[in-house]
Amino acid sequence: MARPPSFRPFLSVVIPALNEGRRLRPALRQLRAYFERVEWTAELIVVDDGSSDDTAEVVEAFDPGPVELLLLRNRINRGKGYSVRRGIRRARGEVLLMTDADQSTPIWQIEAFLPLLEQGYGVVIGSRDVADSDITQYQTIVRRVLGKLLRWMRRMLMLRDIRDTQCGFKAFTREAGKRIFSMVRTDRFAFDCEVLLLAQRLGYRIAEIGVAWCNDPDSRVHPIRDPIEMLLSLVKIHWRHRHVTGGGAVDDAQA
Repeated sequence: MARPPSFRPFLSVVIPALNEGRRLRPALRQLRAYFERVEWTAELIVVDDGSSDDTAEVVEAFDPGPVELLLLRNRINRGKGYSVRRGIRRARGEVLLMTDADQSTPIWQIEAFLPLLEQGYGVVIGSRDVADSDITQYQTIVRRVLGKLLRWMRRMLMLRDIRDTQCGFKAFTREAGKRIFSMVRTDRFAFDCEVLLLAQRLGYRIAEIGVAWCNDPDSRVHPIRDPIEMLLSLVKIHWRHRHVTGGGAVDDAQA
């Protein structure tokens, strides 16, 4: 039975999806099984980013069990940043989580994030580059080298205290998430950097903690085109928000 419009779940999970029909089936089953074990109320928001496969049909046919399931469809491909932003804006939860369709970081990792949000952090981000991260399958050597190069270039412009901006597992308090994403304009991969830069400039405390992570070899990131696009986007982001102030802090934190 659908809940009334005034219902506000504890956790909103936003999943951007582009041609993810194959990976979404096991991911949705994993999410349902988890929420059958916990007491939190939750909603899942899948944003289909103009897929040409059966992504939408997989979501529409899925029985979510104890959670609400909402499908949003972009008529054309708009980018991961656009899709996450759209999902966050529709989210009703007290805690807002963005996570990838392949569940590279499993949903149960949210349990390490919640105490930090309760302690006053506005943003908690998963990291593959801190001591307590648990990487069970690494990216190829080419992607790791490109990642390190991009990280060095990004730190020249912004977010010098953050090790891993691109891990897809990030949680926000409702107030922080709604405010930050109302100002985000980047539609593609660099949107994570814009989110975190705005969080800092608006004065939100950011915690970066290690997560379990397993690389899916079916990556949608192009090793040449996307890094070039990201670098150009970083320059635009740096310029766009040069006057936003707040003075947020970044901490390595343990739950």
